[in-house]
Amino acid sequence: MKYTIAVLPGDGVGPEVMAEGIKVLQAVSKKFGHEFQLHRGVVGGAAIDAHKVALPQDVVPMCKGCHAVLFGAVGGPKWDDPTAPVRPEQAILGLRKGLNLYANLRPVQVYPMLEDATTLKPEVIHGVDMIVVRELTGGIYFGRPQRRWRSARGRQAVDTLRYSEKEIERVLRTGFELARMRSKKLTSVDKANILDSSRLWRQIATELGGEYPEVRLEHVLVDTAAMRLVRDPASFDVIVTENMFGDILTDEAAVLGGSMGMMASASLGGSTSAFASKRRVRRMGFYEPIHGTAPDIAGKNLANPIGMIRSVALMFQYSLALPREAKAIEDAVFQVLQQGYRTGDIGSRGQRVVGTREMGDQIAGALAGTSTVASAPRRR
Repeated sequence: MKYTIAVLPGDGVGPEVMAEGIKVLQAVSKKFGHEFQLHRGVVGGAAIDAHKVALPQDVVPMCKGCHAVLFGAVGGPKWDDPTAPVRPEQAILGLRKGLNLYANLRPVQVYPMLEDATTLKPEVIHGVDMIVVRELTGGIYFGRPQRRWRSARGRQAVDTLRYSEKEIERVLRTGFELARMRSKKLTSVDKANILDSSRLWRQIATELGGEYPEVRLEHVLVDTAAMRLVRDPASFDVIVTENMFGDILTDEAAVLGGSMGMMASASLGGSTSAFASKRRVRRMGFYEPIHGTAPDIAGKNLANPIGMIRSVALMFQYSLALPREAKAIEDAVFQVLQQGYRTGDIGSRGQRVVGTREMGDQIAGALAGTSTVASAPRRR
């Protein structure tokens, strides 16, 4: 089968980890007989330098013509002027809007061999296996008015938090469908004691809960959720929340896995019924590690590529509807970690600490010999 993939490396360590993701993609191609045609684009700071815009006008149409999008990271000190009218982050916001990707899925799984790689006690994080669903195209990041001005009272700014019923319902339904396939527990996170938008969110969640009687729904305030993530993270299975809360909570949850470099994400559009279908349903998706550009280590062969590689696995799962290939990648990651290979962010004395390229080589090599790969624990 032939698939077309948009490749947007971006800035900082983005191109480095993307190279390792493509290396694993090529290993899948060789092992399973698929053909991948890659369409490359320039976004973020690199696009600002080359084209004076963060998202060139040809990039979204190119992505729409592909089965899926692989994305590295955008931003860096070079483009950090808060007064600049064009910022690298406009690329990712524009892509989410342009591709109508409303649900961001971030799996949080603690590998047993990495329980000592976090600052939390092993007994706290043992067995953690959750997925956070973040709404992507509404809320305060996109609300209007959004502006800064100067008045007689000094400088002022406004951002608007707005949600429609449709935006809330579709992401909540995604959460319910995922929960129904896992442990049948859904945690809806809001700030209903303060915000009207959150009170609407909670009302719609409660109404939808009646359509999913087999799913146990709990409502949790965002500050309580933040506390539980570090005190009792294993109590969560599927979390669903709005855009800004999800942005913050998922970065906090990255601590559980030992490093942000381990964390993958999938941003999905299409119908929520795709989750409910027993058939393999392909849907447009945008796949990226959550670690950002890490400019302090860019170009030094130090970045952890596992978040990017696991994002490739998510692409096989959700956009290409090839779960066998997705599992082969996850199993290869598990085997390499089990053998003691680590990048610097998760390594310690006595372990095999390797660079970005070397870690990619090890995982691609393990994938090529999957008959001997130890199988990763099955997720809930």
